[in-house]
Amino acid sequence: MVNLKGHRALITGAGQGIGRACAEVFARRGADMIVLDRNHETLEKVASNISETGARVLARTLDLTDFERLDDDIKQLLSSNPVDILVNNAGFDKPGTSMKIDRQGFEAVLGIHLTAALSLIKLVLPGMRAAKWGRIINVSSIYGLIGEKGELAYSTAKAGLIGMTKSVAKECGKDGITVNAVLPGLTRTPTIEQSMAERLQEEIINHTPLGRIAEPEEIARVIAFLASEDASYITGVALPVSGGWGI
Repeated sequence: MVNLKGHRALITGAGQGIGRACAEVFARRGADMIVLDRNHETLEKVASNISETGARVLARTLDLTDFERLDDDIKQLLSSNPVDILVNNAGFDKPGTSMKIDRQGFEAVLGIHLTAALSLIKLVLPGMRAAKWGRIINVSSIYGLIGEKGELAYSTAKAGLIGMTKSVAKECGKDGITVNAVLPGLTRTPTIEQSMAERLQEEIINHTPLGRIAEPEEIARVIAFLASEDASYITGVALPVSGGWGI
């Protein structure tokens, strides 16, 4: 089993779905962590659950799109709690085609997926460079490769995250830092269960060779692998974790 003992991870969007699964999997692998989410109630439940494993966890309720406060808030956290693993998972969606998405919605989606992710990368890199070791994992999406009608903003943001991953990987390799992206397919998160019509879910599953939806932990285990020493020679990869959807 992947061992993350001795490491501290910063995980965004940790209150539910893939982020919550990452926190739980990382805790079982021995990592300490800082978990961030804008939903205080769900985040506190996650922090309480994973602290029972013996992992040291620091939970902070933050709005990552409040860019005026973000840098100061994260700098304060990192000043006494340095991290060597970053999981950029937080995000949201505003569906719409090119003719229907408005500028505000488009920029909001890009803000959380790209601007916030870059802000966090810039904040953790100095410590990782000093330590000559670090892992950055960005949660993109299979839509970042194939696009999707009605998901213009989300697909654009997730494609941009792949480009960011590869660019930062080229910058940081000499410092012992790996930077990778995972591209989940359809995953059983609260957002999918509450917002995506069953008809559309079934259509995606029918185009998925493995013929089923993913569980969040299946994505989280791949992220934990990329965060570990076992993945020491993997960087700049955009890894589909989609059950074959999109091939």
